[in-house]
Amino acid sequence: MSVARRRVVATLSIATLLLFFIAVVGVWMQVSLTARRELKSEFVAVTVQPGMGTREIVAALAGVGVVGDQSAVLMWLAVTGQGKSLKAGDYEFKSPISPVEALGKIQRGEVATRRVTIPEGFNRYDVAETLAEKTGLGSRDRFLALTGDPTLVRDIDPDAGTLEGYLFPDTYEYTPRTTPEELVSQMVERFRRVYASMPEFSQVAAQRNMTVHELVTLASMIEEEARIDEERPVIASVFYNRLGKKMRLASDPTFVYAALLANDYDNNVNNPKHRSRLSPYNTYVFDGLPPGPIANPGLKSIEAVLSPQETQYLYFVVSGTEGHHKFSRTVAEHEAAVAEYRRQQREQ
Repeated sequence: MSVARRRVVATLSIATLLLFFIAVVGVWMQVSLTARRELKSEFVAVTVQPGMGTREIVAALAGVGVVGDQSAVLMWLAVTGQGKSLKAGDYEFKSPISPVEALGKIQRGEVATRRVTIPEGFNRYDVAETLAEKTGLGSRDRFLALTGDPTLVRDIDPDAGTLEGYLFPDTYEYTPRTTPEELVSQMVERFRRVYASMPEFSQVAAQRNMTVHELVTLASMIEEEARIDEERPVIASVFYNRLGKKMRLASDPTFVYAALLANDYDNNVNNPKHRSRLSPYNTYVFDGLPPGPIANPGLKSIEAVLSPQETQYLYFVVSGTEGHHKFSRTVAEHEAAVAEYRRQQREQ
């Protein structure tokens, strides 16, 4: 065999070996990157800290079982340059998952979010307890301190003593990195968007010679009294009618809130000491609206304050077991409705 021929054969052999090696490496990387791996639990979490290098991130993924062969993943990231696009955050991965799927979530910044729901009518004590218990982002006392600072609504309501009334009931997303301050700010910002979408706030306030603070306070009372959406505008009319006649509002939820502030509410709305408490929040004892909101009203109660039904009603009492009320224009009508309610209660 000539020298030239031997050189050609050697070159082809080397090329064949190189191609074989490349093919083997390609298969190895393909399997290492795309094979979906069963994890130790249904979900695993990984935190990518700001400033973490590619090697540290891959090691973290390997630590929870998302990555098997770190070398293959590191090589792929280096060759493609995608290691530079990994974003910091808290990530959650569902089993089974492949390394390339997990890295794709990190590249897109699809951080793990959780949700917490604040129902309509929760006061700030309920809100603080729920946020502390459901999110674990801070203590109840921490959330109480934050919701007790009215700074976030000073421009909307200069008379606000706390954020009561402005922690809008809704479902909120958060991550383990969310701070208590950020979560409370989200709730106030949601109220701001509702407020900005309703120019009627200022119009109704001017027409009725009331402040935004007073309108939100009234909306919070409606939220606590109403159980049926269609009755909210009717209850609003009762309160407006009583205010117009200089009658005390005599709303049970106000003395309940006063008892909460005094830290001695025993869950007994019929306890005489609550109804007679000398608190400006107790509308059985003091004229007009309480000093501030007693809960955080939802959209329907705010709309009821802005668009009350036109009625002559001055009284209402619970009627039946589904949250309905019996509305009355006179003391005699109201006393008859109360007697009927008590009879229903005895028969239950």
